[in-house]
Amino acid sequence: MIALSGKEIVMGKHSSLGPIDPQIYGMPAHAIVEEFARAGREVGQNPLWQMVIAKYNPTLIGEAEKAIKWSAQMVKAWLVNGMFAGDKDAKKKADRVLQELGDHALTLSHARHISLQKAKEIGLKVVALEDDQKLQNAVLTVHHVFVQTLTATPAFKIIENHNGIAFINTVKFVAQVSP
Repeated sequence: MIALSGKEIVMGKHSSLGPIDPQIYGMPAHAIVEEFARAGREVGQNPLWQMVIAKYNPTLIGEAEKAIKWSAQMVKAWLVNGMFAGDKDAKKKADRVLQELGDHALTLSHARHISLQKAKEIGLKVVALEDDQKLQNAVLTVHHVFVQTLTATPAFKIIENHNGIAFINTVKFVAQVSP
């Protein structure tokens, strides 16, 4: 979703976008809604659905439906006012992107990979990282520095701005001595 908030998306050959897939308590909102609909259809033939449904909060379906609606509203606004700003077909283009990336029946999984080529096909403004060697070198340098830092130190989260101000979370190791 965040990538859709910009004026364009820079992707490398091996980059991919994911679908618009809001999560509720670590579960895909679309899957929650789909499972409840399936349970409603099948509960008469399979009473085990009653046990499945019983484990969920009473408000879960409503929250999932709202998360789906809200994510679509946010992405559409971002696309219309950002990437497609000034385009007479901005709303139509945003609707196409929402259909392609926000339809769980089409994307099937949070892990779906949308390639640079597919992103272009659905109308997103995508720039290939490899087309600008200076930018590619800078991006890969930052990537390699962060990968090295995350693998060679106890750091697991790094946020740093262009002024060199950083926030770094590290794992705290605690040695336990047996009696």
